[in-house]
Amino acid sequence: MSTPLVAAEGIVKRYGPTVALADGRLTVLPGESHALVGRNGAGKSTLVNVLTGLQAPDAGTVRFDGEPAPSLGDRDAWRRRVACVYQKPTVVPELTVAENLFLNRQPTGRGVISWRRLRRQAAELLDTWDVRVDPEARTADLRVEDRQMVEIARALSFGARFIVLDEPTAQLDNREIERLFARMRSLQDSGVTFLFISHHLQEVYEVCQTVTVLRDARWITTAPVADLPKAALVEAMAGESVAEQAVHGGGAETGAPVLLEAQGLSSPAYEGVDLIVRRGEVVGLAGSSGSGKTELAESFAGLHTPTGGTARLGGEKLPFGDVRAALRAGVGCVPRDRHEQGLVSGLSIGDNATLSVLDRLGRAGFVSTDARRRFAAELIERLDIHAEGPDQPVSDLSGGNAQKVVMARALASDPRLLVLINPTAGVDVKSKESLLARMDSAREDGTAILVVSDELDDLRRCDRVLVLFHGRVVAEHPAGWRDHELIASIEGVDHG
Repeated sequence: MSTPLVAAEGIVKRYGPTVALADGRLTVLPGESHALVGRNGAGKSTLVNVLTGLQAPDAGTVRFDGEPAPSLGDRDAWRRRVACVYQKPTVVPELTVAENLFLNRQPTGRGVISWRRLRRQAAELLDTWDVRVDPEARTADLRVEDRQMVEIARALSFGARFIVLDEPTAQLDNREIERLFARMRSLQDSGVTFLFISHHLQEVYEVCQTVTVLRDARWITTAPVADLPKAALVEAMAGESVAEQAVHGGGAETGAPVLLEAQGLSSPAYEGVDLIVRRGEVVGLAGSSGSGKTELAESFAGLHTPTGGTARLGGEKLPFGDVRAALRAGVGCVPRDRHEQGLVSGLSIGDNATLSVLDRLGRAGFVSTDARRRFAAELIERLDIHAEGPDQPVSDLSGGNAQKVVMARALASDPRLLVLINPTAGVDVKSKESLLARMDSAREDGTAILVVSDELDDLRRCDRVLVLFHGRVVAEHPAGWRDHELIASIEGVDHG
């Protein structure tokens, strides 16, 4: 057996009290495409950060071709061994392909950049690896797949023969994916080794020879793809103990009136979505990072304008592209990022919690301080926010209590439709249960609720879960689903 090109053993990485990796392992042989799979939070990104020299492990070893990994400070040595092509491009869009390929190492003559040599060397590099891109093209004008190949060519020019592809197909359509896979196979034949990270398990079976599964920050298994049926792979990712957990689901009445009805909604992120949510019903939206689930939910909250289709809330046309109009129409929202979108850090808890209802707290544009403080105090008690009072700066709060403030503001306007996007992300277990209990209370009050989440515990409270894959609704799971069934839909596995 040949010496592994990459071997990581016993990798442990902690961030304060959080254990991001408890037992990371990976062995990649030369010339193979090796898949690294696991649900969000399994530890994939942390392992990649260690493998690419961005972070040092707290314990464990990494070896390249039998030799210990370089020190973190020796960036040139890392570039000669490994490179990562991320979902978001790291090329400079306004520069040409040639300029990006040799950025900060342009050929010079008498202290001046030799543009002729730069173009020639770029053309030679692209030709060597059969990357059919014009060296003089502006990188911003390239297709996503061609930009990715430019990044791969740049990595190969440093001498690296181990390339990490992090969700490379997230922004590609089916034909582009096929072209990418053909290029990967061609590069493999030329001696390049890939670590392929994807949420779409079908792709693992199309392009990879070996797969490693992480779950709950630990290595679970490594096996030849051909020897691992899809059902077994999904079970390894889900964990049998988790799959047997009881599923809550509130069970909205079948005859309850429809509050939200959408028909044929389309945008660059999703296509042809039909959706209804009844009074007192909780509907989950699940899918991988490029599925369009978040953009769909944000459209109902007024953050985006679909290119086609209509939506009605309580029989009235729902305004798109206008957050204030959506709020007036009866939509409350917990956005995906409480720091960037949910809170004004310089304001108090009371100010943040009542931002959506200032018109109720005064007249003629003047807000009564006493009315705001009383209203905020009620919200603090209702959401069990641990704070000194309404006047405390929101920046003083823990993550869980800060998220409760965002939830409080969403509920303050007594919405008919509540849109929750990753409502329990980054909060402790107690706060998580409190936030989900508030969702249950809103359901009981007759609110229609849409929940977007990567957390299975959030989705367990739903009456139905719709799964989006590449922008389309591909499955619907009623309450009572098992983890492996939902994960199979999310990952694009066809059990038929």
